[in-house]
Amino acid sequence: MKIPVIILLILNMLSVSAQHLNVLVGNQRNPNEPSITINPRNTQQMLAGANIDNYYYSSDGGYTWQNNRLFSPQLGVWGDPCVIVDTAGSFYFFHLSNPVGGAWIDRIVCQRTDDFTVTWTDGTGIGLDGTKAQDKEWAVVDPANNNIYVTWTQFDTYGSSNPNDSSIIRFSKSTDQGETWSEPKRLSQVAGDCIDSDNTVEGAVPAVGPEGQIYVAWAGPEGIVFDRSLDGGETWLENDIFVSDFPGGWDINIPGILRSNGFPVTVCDLSAGPNRGTIYINWSDQRNGTNDTDVWLVKSTDGGNTWSERVRVNDDEPGRHQFFNWMAVDQVTGKLWFVFYDRRNYTDTQTDVYMALSEDGGETFINFKVSESPFVPNPSIFFGDYNNISAHNDVVRPIWTRLHENQLSIHTAIVDIEAVGVSELPDSKPIANVSAWPNPFRQTTAFSFRIKDNARVSLSLYDLTGRKLMVLIDDQLLSAGRYTEHLNPEAHNLAAGVYNFELITPAGRYCHKVVYAP
Repeated sequence: MKIPVIILLILNMLSVSAQHLNVLVGNQRNPNEPSITINPRNTQQMLAGANIDNYYYSSDGGYTWQNNRLFSPQLGVWGDPCVIVDTAGSFYFFHLSNPVGGAWIDRIVCQRTDDFTVTWTDGTGIGLDGTKAQDKEWAVVDPANNNIYVTWTQFDTYGSSNPNDSSIIRFSKSTDQGETWSEPKRLSQVAGDCIDSDNTVEGAVPAVGPEGQIYVAWAGPEGIVFDRSLDGGETWLENDIFVSDFPGGWDINIPGILRSNGFPVTVCDLSAGPNRGTIYINWSDQRNGTNDTDVWLVKSTDGGNTWSERVRVNDDEPGRHQFFNWMAVDQVTGKLWFVFYDRRNYTDTQTDVYMALSEDGGETFINFKVSESPFVPNPSIFFGDYNNISAHNDVVRPIWTRLHENQLSIHTAIVDIEAVGVSELPDSKPIANVSAWPNPFRQTTAFSFRIKDNARVSLSLYDLTGRKLMVLIDDQLLSAGRYTEHLNPEAHNLAAGVYNFELITPAGRYCHKVVYAP
């Protein structure tokens, strides 16, 4: 049998053996509570943030990361990182304050970089109201006009049990890339308490609709409620719309975790697909018992007036914990992507990271494990309050906190779209797990594989006629682990077209098709 025939026969073997490559983003300064964003203008560029003042950036699609610390000379940096990117390709890092001349977390801070983390603005403050605490912010960009919308929780006195102290949800916007911000508006009709637990109003994550609508939901004493604006945030509903009850509240007890929140996450589909305009809200709760935390989704197809019945995102048997949920909608494909911690495989506190995918507007879900190995949390070590995920045109990057030997670290995964929902082969074989990114590519692409036992490996590049163009690895004995080979098409005078990486291991041959489109 000739090599071209072999290649054509085994192109589909990738999905049988593939696993999603895990990448260490950073482990400096005990990071937790990560946020990540992909630049739609250039999906090679990704920015991540983590408590308290860590930021990370990648120029190769998340395969490698640089790290640094964020400074705001006057306003300070104090956690709750939220990173986003606007339509011009400028990145933003929103966080809490620790000002030189003011009260701790007395405002939300926005810092911007126009040159991909080379320089950052000093930061602008949002929501200063005396010494009241401004907490748990999140932001979104309107792709139609580049406006930025941010929502958050204001505490009269953070942590107070005084019934005279209350919490509310606030909103502000910027029309000039974060240079100035509108006077904050109160959104929540019903206030919460200030204890920072179930009856505090929190979890406000804004979303933008296809006609410039602004949507936001949050949790508190009334369960999950929803608000919207149809005029750029100038006016809001007179009465918040009830979405769902929240049995047990959003402050969830998970064995081994110091603190766990099931905050709602709101997104809206802006794609050209059949679910354009659908609003989704995702959260986790313990309505099925304190030993069974589940991830849920509801949706609205009429602008938030009515909401669907809850659907369970995790598809395991009852009696295990799924928690620290987050959701993103791919605004090109309309796919919904979820990430959450998962203990379906264990009876103790070992924890995996799972993802879920819905391609039919939240009707059905594919669950798959994205972490390469479990971790065991330590209840004395703070994990933050959330993980995160970003997706654009089938480029999907979850981000999560992991603990190993009492050292916190931040990880992402190179999600292989072709492998989603496909079971892996048994670990007893020296399986090669392969992926290529980006694909299609314009400048360089990286071919990654993982072998589970020591093995002799060859890696070559073929054109579609079966002609071998180059050998990247020539029958080398490699130790078990992950490997990445970079391909520069200009250095090898490749013409635009379709090529095949062929990896040969004792377990068999594995092929991955890539497209060079300069």
